[in-house]
Amino acid sequence: MHENKEIEKVSDMTVSELKQLIRDTLYEIIDPDHGLELRPEMEEALRKSIESRERIPVEKVAEELGLKW
Repeated sequence: MHENKEIEKVSDMTVSELKQLIRDTLYEIIDPDHGLELRPEMEEALRKSIESRERIPVEKVAEELGLKW
């Protein structure tokens, strides 16, 4: 997009900029975390969890979160 941070009109945008705006908006709707990066410690914790053989039954997780199952 333009370097100018002021509000601009769609009519001032190029077709490419408009398409990118639409893509970005859809990504935000589908996945609000799109484009964000994981902190290294969270990435490591997820990697260890995936590699672990320990599994917690969904019922136990629901109970711990106070969800009705």
